[in-house]
Amino acid sequence: MSVKAKYQEVLNLGEELGIKNGDVSEENGVLKIKGEAGTQYEKNLLWDKIKQLGGENPSDLKANISVSDSSVYHRHTVKSGESLSKIAKQYYGDPMKYKQIFSANTGILSNPDVIQPDQVLVIPNL
Repeated sequence: MSVKAKYQEVLNLGEELGIKNGDVSEENGVLKIKGEAGTQYEKNLLWDKIKQLGGENPSDLKANISVSDSSVYHRHTVKSGESLSKIAKQYYGDPMKYKQIFSANTGILSNPDVIQPDQVLVIPNL
């Protein structure tokens, strides 16, 4: 199996996330990946996939992934049935951090219990 084939799921995820300025090359059995994620959350998703496929410190991959918007952790589009606590659990692993999401979005939210589908919420850096 080629190194590129081994990490194809990472490349697919990069396309799905819309990674900008992407470049992939293979040299001496090492896959080199470069690109710019929109947010830190997207960068973390790529690194999680890399570690899933290659281990904690893969020797057959070098990745240089930058972040274009480091002012926020992510921007989340609300889906039907979601709540701030559910969203907080998704991004932070802790539903009680919904308060930080609410505080970062007081310009569009007046009540933490009322969010609407298709609203775009800032998920703040903690």
